[in-house]
Amino acid sequence: LGPWIVTPDEIGDPYKLNMEVRVNGEVRSKGVSDGMLFSFEEIIQHVTQDETLMPGEFIGSGTVGNGCGLELGWFLEHGDEIELEVQNIGVLKNRVERQDG
Repeated sequence: LGPWIVTPDEIGDPYKLNMEVRVNGEVRSKGVSDGMLFSFEEIIQHVTQDETLMPGEFIGSGTVGNGCGLELGWFLEHGDEIELEVQNIGVLKNRVERQDG
């Protein structure tokens, strides 16, 4: 999770959010949340068939736009900086670090 948590009134329509993924400043993927395979409601319904969601738990909704790097043939390397920007929410930025051992 990133440095941003917003309330529903700050997001607006959750199915009209522009999203962009950048690696080292280069745009790798773009999308709009209306392109999701399943709605947030469907995701919650599926998860809660076998699990109880507790306050404060988060559910991931998948990749942005045209898929993940593995599907597209690009891989992250030590030192790469990844940014995920979601309209009305903010930018999550992380650096890839090699773990020794």
